[in-house]
Amino acid sequence: MIPGAVCSGNRLRTTVVYLKTGKHLSRIADANRQGIRVCVKCRVYDSEPIDDFIVMKNRLLIPLLLAASVVGCRTPHLAASFTGADGEVRLICLDPGHFHAALVQKYPNSRIDSTVWVYAPAGDEVQGYLDLIETFNAREKDPTHWQEKTYIGADYLEKMLAEQRGNVVLLAGNNGRKIDYIERSVGAGLNVFADKPLVIDSAGFARLERVFSEAGGKGVLVYDIMTERYDLLNILQRELMRDSALFGTIVKGTPQQPAVEVTSIHSFYKEVAGKPLTRPAWYYDVTQQGEGIADVTTHLIDLAAWKCFPGEPVDYRNDVEVLSATHYPTPVTRSQYARSTGCAEFPAYLSGAVHDSILDVEANGTILYTLKGVHVAIDVQWKFENPPGSGDIARSVIRGTKATLSILQDTEQGYKPMLYAEPAPGVDAAVFERSLAAAVARLAQQYPGLTAVLEPVSATVSSKEAKTAGKAALRPVRVLAGQPSAARMRIVVPAGSDPGHEAHFASVFRCYTDYLVQGMPQWERDAILAKYYITTKAHAMAQQKR
Repeated sequence: MIPGAVCSGNRLRTTVVYLKTGKHLSRIADANRQGIRVCVKCRVYDSEPIDDFIVMKNRLLIPLLLAASVVGCRTPHLAASFTGADGEVRLICLDPGHFHAALVQKYPNSRIDSTVWVYAPAGDEVQGYLDLIETFNAREKDPTHWQEKTYIGADYLEKMLAEQRGNVVLLAGNNGRKIDYIERSVGAGLNVFADKPLVIDSAGFARLERVFSEAGGKGVLVYDIMTERYDLLNILQRELMRDSALFGTIVKGTPQQPAVEVTSIHSFYKEVAGKPLTRPAWYYDVTQQGEGIADVTTHLIDLAAWKCFPGEPVDYRNDVEVLSATHYPTPVTRSQYARSTGCAEFPAYLSGAVHDSILDVEANGTILYTLKGVHVAIDVQWKFENPPGSGDIARSVIRGTKATLSILQDTEQGYKPMLYAEPAPGVDAAVFERSLAAAVARLAQQYPGLTAVLEPVSATVSSKEAKTAGKAALRPVRVLAGQPSAARMRIVVPAGSDPGHEAHFASVFRCYTDYLVQGMPQWERDAILAKYYITTKAHAMAQQKR
């Protein structure tokens, strides 16, 4: 053995020793018992202690170590090396330009080591992230205890890749840079947990396909943060769809009357964690943030597949057809921009989108596509500011052969999301009510207090409500544009049953760490690729219509 050598696959100089194959395999087992990293490809082990390698206690398992390790020196982050133990995930937060990076850490998480390594360029974005983390650490109720080890510098990415202090890279920030970060992280054998969207155009999607192929070969996991799956109303809508006595089967629909219609209304100016949110200046640049049609739509498309075809693989090459797509701008005044970003003037890179002192942000878009023959309509809208007390607004309408299930959040609901069921045309109201009562009773075993009540339907919005809503009034959902059925019933959820959107980030991360231990199912991988195929294909279609 030769001490004091340097492994060619390591950017840092570390003390290593060479091992002869076969003869000294027992030394590999000894090294693992000591928490020492082993690289079989270079026939070295590194004297730097680590805690994410499985301890080898049986020499018969050594061949498995060899098979799993021949992927290069910096690949101790294989899914098989995770056990679900406390502190096993060592988080690297890379260039946190969006507040979602902090929300992943809003609540204590035993699976994440308390030391978080942050690499970022200098600027307000990383400081905003650190300020939010400090707020979480300092709160009286259920405080966190994060220790943020921060490196600020222009070479932040290279520094992160050289040091590799963790095993999971957290991404939430400039979407134009995200695919670069994903590629470099996966290339280094690091797992990735990223805010949506992973890519914002067709060129990015081609790179994402290659990344997923490489990640599979390296045994690392790339996953995006789909928080909306953990919203209780979305869960209940999905569960009710699985009740054939109530819902029947999903209809195919038509382009004029899709089977699935999902709408999301966001606002540039909003509050997060009880404080006004400051957007980065680049947030309004669609070449960096992405257009709305390739951003928020990821959630809506994900929900459509997750609800309609749960656990089923989707081949985007054969199961998806994008039929049409449009986009249009949200006008933002100079004063609104300043209020949102803190910048008094539009930056130079936005000059091409400024007309008569108004910034046109291509934030809105529609997509019509089929998923396994089912017509799906997606509509994303961005206002500068939604009505007071409304927050982000979502609607979901899904039609079955026996019932229509809807989540509505309009003026009629006081901008609070509510779940409804109504019989499909030709279905006897009494039969529908009995089926719904049985379905709700079954679900109430898991969600205590769940009930269904007959609720009068407001045919129109009052003039007072319309005046209050003003320009923020929502476009009607086409499928419910007419008078809903008199038999429409609301599924009442007890107050406090859902912890809220910000808490859903912890739920997604829990799922992610489960996948690190168990492996990600094929349907999840398919869903991610299909989702970004649809968004980037639709973006290209909308661009062509200019």
